Amino acid sequence: MGKKVLVIGQGGRENALVWKLAQSPEIEKLYAAPGNPGMSCYAECIPIAAQDEEKLLEFALKESIDLTVVGPEDPLMAGMVDLFNKHGLLVFGPTAAAARLEGSKVFSKNLMKKYNIPTAAYEVFTDYDSACTFARSFTDNGRRVVIKVDGLAAGKGVVVAENWEEAEQAISAAMVEKSFGEAGQAIIIEECLQGEEVSVFSLSDGQRTIFLVSAQDHKRVFDNDEGPNTGGMGAYINPPIYTAELQRRVEETIITPTIKAMDSEGCPFRGVLYTGLMITDDGPRVLEYNARFGDPETQVIMPVIQGDILPLFEGVARGNIEGLNVTVEAGACVCVVLASEGYPGNYEKGKVITGLDALDDNTIVFHSGTALQDGQLVTAGGRVMALSLKAASMSEALEQVYKEINKINFEGMHFRKDIGNRALKREEG
Repeated sequence: MGKKVLVIGQGGRENALVWKLAQSPEIEKLYAAPGNPGMSCYAECIPIAAQDEEKLLEFALKESIDLTVVGPEDPLMAGMVDLFNKHGLLVFGPTAAAARLEGSKVFSKNLMKKYNIPTAAYEVFTDYDSACTFARSFTDNGRRVVIKVDGLAAGKGVVVAENWEEAEQAISAAMVEKSFGEAGQAIIIEECLQGEEVSVFSLSDGQRTIFLVSAQDHKRVFDNDEGPNTGGMGAYINPPIYTAELQRRVEETIITPTIKAMDSEGCPFRGVLYTGLMITDDGPRVLEYNARFGDPETQVIMPVIQGDILPLFEGVARGNIEGLNVTVEAGACVCVVLASEGYPGNYEKGKVITGLDALDDNTIVFHSGTALQDGQLVTAGGRVMALSLKAASMSEALEQVYKEINKINFEGMHFRKDIGNRALKREEG
């Protein structure tokens, strides 16, 4: 008899995970909670919110779920893995204590300092005046400075201040106006690293690690990295800057020491470790850790992993990935996010989406913010969907994905037209 698997979440990341898991010959029944229309092709969508851990637990016990995959960060920080484990359920994802790598920037920065993991120089503050004095030591000398709130802040908790006015505004928002609630009770002020950002994804069972793939996201909403930050407007795998030698160095000085540090601290990390790096002239430095897959990076990672991913997830959840490995397809994979007008600010929902039936078979659509309304597919979020496409080269993948995007339409649709340009320039150079 086949296995039953539950994926928790409703975004593009979870759509990609469901899409990949649906290919496993070992899975008899796949569920998504709450899921979205894009997942309904592969899984039965269960109307339970990702944060409703008691109802999710009840469902998992009732249906004898063999493995639960937790997609979003919030349930991880809230201890969903701990709760499921307590009831004898196998779960892919870190415990609440291990998820502090993402949930508390103070915890992660102090861990890096204690175990000599390379990162930006920083100080932690709980006092407004002291924070301002330290920030001015950068801005008064014409240097940019980074202000980060300690906890989760829906992607709005990091400010790169160009001058004192911007720095003071960010510090005040967290410590005086309490804009981030408890997440801003402590803040980090650190030097602004210069270089190119790369995201590195690894699986860990608490002791061992398996490198998956590197990727590069595009955070700004408009071309040429202009406009406000978003959850991500597109991504591609294997950025040219991330060489095999750099990968070896990152494993030796960052990934392996991080996993060992977490074990030494009594909270072994089991799950996917998403390490955000800045590749500086002095080598790789950790910008931040995430305790789950990225979005939209998962939409370019899952299509290139060969074979069945279920044994990997089960091995991680059981704490033993010895003997397991990952094979990644050669070539390129890119995705471009289609967003609602106004995103990442206010946007309207309910815009009818057309053209999906005209897409080529090799184009993969991952839904993020869609819904079914009177039998029609409509927009229901800021990031509506991502189109992912594999090809032999980056230039070919980009050419094809943009041709496919032209087939899709909804009122106010916008997307970046320069995804992957940095990689193209490096390849051509």
